[in-house]
Amino acid sequence: MTETTSPASSGLPPQGVRLPARRRGASVRAVLALVLREMSTAYGRSPGGYIWTIVEPVGGLLMLALVFSFLFRTPPLGSSFLLFYATGMLPFLAYTAVSAKIASAIRFSRPLLAYPSVTYIDALIARLILETITQIIVGAIIITCIIWWTDEAVSFDFGAIALAASMAVALGLGVGLTNSFLNTMFPIWSSLWAVLNRPMFLISGIFFLIDPLPEQYRNILLYNPLVHVLSMMRSGFYATYDAPYASASYAFGFALVPAVFGMLMLHRYHKDMLEL
Repeated sequence: MTETTSPASSGLPPQGVRLPARRRGASVRAVLALVLREMSTAYGRSPGGYIWTIVEPVGGLLMLALVFSFLFRTPPLGSSFLLFYATGMLPFLAYTAVSAKIASAIRFSRPLLAYPSVTYIDALIARLILETITQIIVGAIIITCIIWWTDEAVSFDFGAIALAASMAVALGLGVGLTNSFLNTMFPIWSSLWAVLNRPMFLISGIFFLIDPLPEQYRNILLYNPLVHVLSMMRSGFYATYDAPYASASYAFGFALVPAVFGMLMLHRYHKDMLEL
């Protein structure tokens, strides 16, 4: 008779029994490996590597803010247009950068996703972590430089600042998840999205406050979740501004819709996406 070996006697787990702790450990290692790979491949090709990805947007935004400061001498809040512009532009850039990175995460990590220990969720988490940290560093450097340069009196509300940053990242994540699916399955979508997203720079409140606008126009702009993000961010820097029309629940709720849709589509079609 052929001797059968039970799973218990062989040291293997019974069929159908998972090892969640071991899988979580493997997932953490995979995410860390993907973060390091991202820094070495995407950022290691330019002089200065990852440092340059911080210095470049800092210099570009400061130069742009300096130019606009000569055009708009009196900002709607405070006395420094540099600070007013930065408090609107930084969360907008964070949303844009996070959404773009998440949208290309699976395509970028495609060679590693062939390994069983690496999942598409690991790729998404790795890019989300790295890009969020990058945007926090860039924002901290820019705000510090502006306050030092202009000597603007600032009343920090770190709770409002953290909430606004979370709203921007949530929106970027939600849009990025949906675009990750659409960009791969329908290549023309990336071009369409670039056209659709371009007006957001002008209608999100980077250069103005929505509060003094006529009610009919303000109500229309409030459908844009980025308006809520930028208003909340500015309330964290200006003690006289409490962002009466900003709604964190609206921004997070808005972000949840594309996030759920994107995750459902990625869960269903991520294997097909790897073959395209």
